[in-house]
Amino acid sequence: MFIDCSKYAGKCACGRVHTMETRAAVIEPGCLFEFEKYMAQFGVTGKRCALYGENSYAATADRHPRAEQKIVLDPTGLHANEISTAEVLAKLEGDVEVIVAVGSGTIHDIARFCAHERGIRFVSCPTGASVDGFCSTVAAMTWYGFKKTLPAVAPEIVLADTEIIKNAPMELVRSGVGDIMAKYTALADWKMAHVLTNELLCEKIYSIMQDAADTVMQSVPGIARGEESAYANVTYALIMSGIAMQMMGNSRPASGAEHHISHMIEMEPEAFPVKFPAMHGEKTGVGSLIAVREYKRLAKIEDITPYITDYAPIPEEHFRKFFGERLAGSLIKENENDCLAKVSRENLSASWGELRRIIDELPTEEYLYGLLEMLDAKRDLASIGVEESELPVLLKNSPHVRNRLTLMRTRRMMDIEKIEQYAMM
Repeated sequence: MFIDCSKYAGKCACGRVHTMETRAAVIEPGCLFEFEKYMAQFGVTGKRCALYGENSYAATADRHPRAEQKIVLDPTGLHANEISTAEVLAKLEGDVEVIVAVGSGTIHDIARFCAHERGIRFVSCPTGASVDGFCSTVAAMTWYGFKKTLPAVAPEIVLADTEIIKNAPMELVRSGVGDIMAKYTALADWKMAHVLTNELLCEKIYSIMQDAADTVMQSVPGIARGEESAYANVTYALIMSGIAMQMMGNSRPASGAEHHISHMIEMEPEAFPVKFPAMHGEKTGVGSLIAVREYKRLAKIEDITPYITDYAPIPEEHFRKFFGERLAGSLIKENENDCLAKVSRENLSASWGELRRIIDELPTEEYLYGLLEMLDAKRDLASIGVEESELPVLLKNSPHVRNRLTLMRTRRMMDIEKIEQYAMM
């Protein structure tokens, strides 16, 4: 499978001119054996450094890309953060011109951030179908405890060897399925934000992401049977998700309330102490189930008007009490110019019928749960380190980690206690 990324660049019906840094993606068995051919084809020259984790180094032992320098990181406790990037930047030889990431999501985020810091080129070689960030223009980092996206370099080419990907640990593809499953609620949040505030919605990008999500969900039975074509489909969808984010210039098409749930858990707020025994995509998969359940519950209300409350900013003291001083400063800054302030009571009331129609188009929680169950993937809060009793706290506070309009954030303008009483009637 060959993806010519140039066809996704240029002027669009949405009124924007989409740019594309990634030139091509190859998803084929054994394509790493042809690494030199593709590097020559796309003119990626210069001294190389290949970055691995110990596991990906072993998995690709018979097909390591040629590189003048190799950096192999210990996977124990490895995260994409200020510690790992400092280690790589310290080791990276000064005359390296190309960094090649051979690994899954964490290795890629470290590599793309370091490539940006050094101003060098970047090539992606995924070894697991685990996340949708392979083609991203930003790095998803935990920076001094705060989950954020930092400027990074998108890969010029992606070589996804499905022989390696299929034989990777099962938890990686479970994570990839969860990350793509998250697109359903992310897209619904995007469309609802467009209805409420006229936020730009590109139908071309929306369609790419919707097709990616549908492709993966249809491939789950094949994954369960171990079919290489199904793994290729998941890898294709993950790469297309990254292409969609490149076109958009940010993660809006791929990240909504479900990602905010994952990010909050990863940040370990002071008043919500939790370790996260799960990969990013596993948490977003569970986050999708939670968001779908809550959105479907809210959509049962035919007229939201009696439950709408006035907009109020989040008090700074709340950030300090819940998230702790370690995170409060970053979160206060993140929530300046609160996007929810653009939503009026009148508009929320008038738009509610359209929001309900968008929610109705979402897959059911039971359908999504069944797909995760088919893969024996994590599918409840306990499996990602959170007590079920903490769900109300999670729903209330997770939207604060990113100043992005979602229906979960819009709940701040709803009297949730009255809605609970309505639900029991």
